[in-house]
Amino acid sequence: MTTDAPGGPADRPAERPVLEHTDLHHGKIWDLVSETVDLGDSQVVREFVDHPGAVAVIALDEDDRVLLLQQYRHPVRAELWEPPAGLRDVDGELPHVTAARELGEEADLRADTWHLLAEFANSPGGSNEHILVYLARGLSEVPEADRFTREDEEAGMVPLWLPLDEAVEAVLAGRLRSPSASVGILAAAASRDRGWRTLRPVD
Repeated sequence: MTTDAPGGPADRPAERPVLEHTDLHHGKIWDLVSETVDLGDSQVVREFVDHPGAVAVIALDEDDRVLLLQQYRHPVRAELWEPPAGLRDVDGELPHVTAARELGEEADLRADTWHLLAEFANSPGGSNEHILVYLARGLSEVPEADRFTREDEEAGMVPLWLPLDEAVEAVLAGRLRSPSASVGILAAAASRDRGWRTLRPVD
């Protein structure tokens, strides 16, 4: 199969008629839904997580080090090294504004420059979650008086500044398994090696 799309193959939006929608469970953050979908020659029932979406931030300092935060993730029973990240759960908030807010809340940092680095569907067979990964540079600390009080799992997060090339090796060796860390770190390294010309504006 070939494609005539400029630059090669690209995912594209595609709608199929939804004949029936059922809310199976309303959760604190996301819901579980069931939909009967008309595929043209057949009808199928698909259950999936209805998710608000999320953002992640690859924060690079002047020494090309990336910030990772160790956080306990109960579903996988593990402490993962992840970039600052958060849900898009504030109505009307632009995603890059959410990213800046999460960087401040989780890492006590601000950034002078922002770019869209990558985006991905976290588990497209079972969830509609879409994650936007931003690159933040020109970092400075949030004044202590303005810092966010972290709670629950976030209260125990441990920060680590890791050289980007070492982070790439950790991903390739399977030592870092968070999807936002893997995608963000590899995308940052690839973009850097291309002179950052692949970066996109936040809007």
